[in-house]
Amino acid sequence: MGEGYEAADDWEALLAAGIILYNSYLIFRPALGEIMDEHLYDDLMGEIRATALQVEGIKGTEKCFIRKSGMTYHVDLHAIVDGEITVKEGHALSHQLQDHLRKQFPNFGQILIHIEPDE
Repeated sequence: MGEGYEAADDWEALLAAGIILYNSYLIFRPALGEIMDEHLYDDLMGEIRATALQVEGIKGTEKCFIRKSGMTYHVDLHAIVDGEITVKEGHALSHQLQDHLRKQFPNFGQILIHIEPDE
Protein backbone atom coordinates (compact mmCIF):
# COMPACT_ATOMS: atom_id res chain seq x y z
CA MET A 1 0.00 0.00 0.00
CA GLY A 2 3.01 2.20 -0.05
CA GLU A 3 5.09 4.17 2.36
CA GLY A 4 4.03 4.05 6.00
CA TYR A 5 2.41 0.60 5.76
CA GLU A 6 5.58 -1.50 6.07
CA ALA A 7 4.45 -3.02 9.40
CA ALA A 8 1.24 -4.33 7.79
CA ASP A 9 3.19 -7.27 6.30
CA ASP A 10 4.41 -8.26 9.76
CA TRP A 11 0.92 -8.11 11.25
CA GLU A 12 -0.56 -10.05 8.33
CA ALA A 13 2.10 -12.76 8.77
CA LEU A 14 1.21 -13.07 12.46
CA LEU A 15 -2.49 -13.32 11.61
CA ALA A 16 -1.80 -16.01 8.99
CA ALA A 17 0.36 -17.95 11.48
CA GLY A 18 -2.49 -17.80 14.01
CA ILE A 19 -4.98 -19.13 11.47
CA ILE A 20 -2.61 -21.96 10.53
CA LEU A 21 -2.08 -22.92 14.19
CA TYR A 22 -5.82 -22.89 14.88
CA ASN A 23 -6.58 -25.10 11.86
CA SER A 24 -3.80 -27.53 12.77
CA TYR A 25 -5.34 -27.83 16.25
CA LEU A 26 -8.73 -28.63 14.69
CA ILE A 27 -7.13 -31.34 12.52
CA PHE A 28 -4.96 -32.99 15.18
CA ARG A 29 -7.32 -32.79 18.17
CA PRO A 30 -9.50 -35.81 17.22
CA ALA A 31 -6.42 -37.91 16.41
CA LEU A 32 -4.80 -37.06 19.74
CA GLY A 33 -8.01 -38.06 21.51
CA GLU A 34 -7.85 -41.51 19.95
CA ILE A 35 -4.17 -41.92 20.79
CA MET A 36 -4.78 -40.94 24.42
CA ASP A 37 -7.79 -43.33 24.77
CA GLU A 38 -10.16 -40.45 25.34
CA HIS A 39 -13.75 -41.52 25.99
CA LEU A 40 -15.36 -40.70 22.62
CA TYR A 41 -17.83 -43.46 21.86
CA ASP A 42 -20.96 -43.00 24.02
CA ASP A 43 -23.34 -43.68 21.13
CA LEU A 44 -21.53 -46.88 20.14
CA MET A 45 -21.43 -47.97 23.78
CA GLY A 46 -25.23 -47.65 23.99
CA GLU A 47 -25.64 -49.74 20.84
CA ILE A 48 -23.33 -52.44 22.24
CA ARG A 49 -25.25 -52.58 25.53
CA ALA A 50 -28.61 -52.85 23.74
CA THR A 51 -27.26 -55.54 21.40
CA ALA A 52 -25.85 -57.54 24.34
CA LEU A 53 -29.31 -57.76 25.90
CA GLN A 54 -30.57 -59.55 22.77
CA VAL A 55 -28.52 -62.63 23.70
CA GLU A 56 -30.51 -65.04 25.85
CA GLY A 57 -28.89 -65.40 29.27
CA ILE A 58 -27.31 -61.94 29.35
CA LYS A 59 -29.10 -59.94 32.06
CA GLY A 60 -27.18 -56.69 31.59
CA THR A 61 -23.80 -55.08 31.18
CA GLU A 62 -21.56 -53.45 33.72
CA LYS A 63 -18.46 -51.90 32.16
CA CYS A 64 -17.82 -51.22 28.50
CA PHE A 65 -14.52 -49.90 27.20
CA ILE A 66 -13.96 -49.08 23.54
CA ARG A 67 -10.66 -48.29 21.85
CA LYS A 68 -10.09 -47.55 18.21
CA SER A 69 -7.13 -49.03 16.38
CA GLY A 70 -6.92 -48.07 12.73
CA MET A 71 -10.35 -48.69 11.25
CA THR A 72 -11.42 -51.28 13.86
CA TYR A 73 -12.71 -51.02 17.41
CA HIS A 74 -11.55 -53.13 20.34
CA VAL A 75 -14.27 -53.76 22.92
CA ASP A 76 -13.95 -54.85 26.54
CA LEU A 77 -17.41 -55.67 27.91
CA HIS A 78 -18.49 -56.96 31.32
CA ALA A 79 -21.69 -58.99 30.93
CA ILE A 80 -23.96 -59.84 33.86
CA VAL A 81 -25.33 -63.40 33.92
CA ASP A 82 -27.15 -65.60 36.44
CA GLY A 83 -24.75 -66.31 39.30
CA GLU A 84 -25.94 -69.92 39.61
CA ILE A 85 -24.80 -71.14 36.18
CA THR A 86 -21.65 -73.21 35.73
CA VAL A 87 -18.36 -71.88 34.44
CA LYS A 88 -18.89 -73.88 31.26
CA GLU A 89 -22.30 -72.25 30.69
CA GLY A 90 -20.85 -68.80 31.37
CA HIS A 91 -18.06 -69.47 28.91
CA ALA A 92 -20.58 -70.55 26.27
CA LEU A 93 -22.63 -67.39 26.90
CA SER A 94 -19.57 -65.22 26.42
CA HIS A 95 -18.91 -66.86 23.04
CA GLN A 96 -22.54 -66.42 22.01
CA LEU A 97 -22.35 -62.74 22.95
CA GLN A 98 -19.06 -62.32 21.13
CA ASP A 99 -20.45 -63.94 17.97
CA HIS A 100 -23.62 -61.82 18.15
CA LEU A 101 -21.59 -58.60 18.50
CA ARG A 102 -19.36 -59.57 15.56
CA LYS A 103 -22.45 -60.16 13.41
CA GLN A 104 -24.01 -56.81 14.36
CA PHE A 105 -20.74 -54.81 14.21
CA PRO A 106 -18.43 -56.18 11.49
CA ASN A 107 -15.85 -53.43 12.10
CA PHE A 108 -15.00 -54.78 15.57
CA GLY A 109 -11.55 -56.25 15.99
CA GLN A 110 -10.92 -57.83 19.37
CA ILE A 111 -13.94 -58.38 21.61
CA LEU A 112 -13.18 -59.33 25.21
CA ILE A 113 -16.15 -60.50 27.29
CA HIS A 114 -15.84 -60.70 31.07
CA ILE A 115 -18.65 -62.58 32.84
CA GLU A 116 -20.01 -61.05 36.05
CA PRO A 117 -22.48 -62.93 38.32
CA ASP A 118 -25.84 -61.36 39.09
CA GLU A 119 -26.27 -60.99 42.83
